Amino acid sequence: MTLGRLYLVATPRPGQPVTDFLARVQAALDGGVDTLQLRCKADTAHGEARAYITLGEQVAALARARGVPFFINDRVDVAAACGADGVHLGQGDLPPAWARTLAPHLLIGRSTHAPAQAQAAVSESPAYLAAGPVHATPTKPGRAPAGLAYVRQVAALRPPLPWYAIGGIDASNIHEVLAAGATRVAVVRAVLDAPDPAVAAQELLGALQAVSA
Repeated sequence: MTLGRLYLVATPRPGQPVTDFLARVQAALDGGVDTLQLRCKADTAHGEARAYITLGEQVAALARARGVPFFINDRVDVAAACGADGVHLGQGDLPPAWARTLAPHLLIGRSTHAPAQAQAAVSESPAYLAAGPVHATPTKPGRAPAGLAYVRQVAALRPPLPWYAIGGIDASNIHEVLAAGATRVAVVRAVLDAPDPAVAAQELLGALQAVSA
């Protein structure tokens, strides 16, 4: 399965109707999002397994209709139950080796926040790694941004697998992230919270495509 260049981490907002959330995810896919993740944290309405699986099945159907790789954040059990292609694991989540034991068919994505973590992630042979947060973001409260310097460090490693810069990236700063060496980005608010998610995705994808033009 080929991973894309514009990765949306779709995170339901507190009190957001499921129909609105799914419509915004669909619009993002229409605009060019080509890799998708569903992220439901434990303290939210969709955080418990049954609710997470139910929403995951709905988002998985949208991804399959577009032929887009679909990942679940954190939960190997939910990823396997809802038919996701993979699971995204943070540094504090289940170790990749254990995840592979539980669900060997799942692709694994890996968060990294420092060069040593990126090097270790490469040795774990994930499907991709994420590098960040580039900028401070409410998605990761309390976590200091790794900055553009970290993007440059990962680019210098030349990892033999896809990697995404992530964290506070939007249309106003994507060009500096790409100039630092990234060729793929992952976003949350820049697309999902935009007035028109399709237009926002198109703008970001255009910037990504210009790098390889």
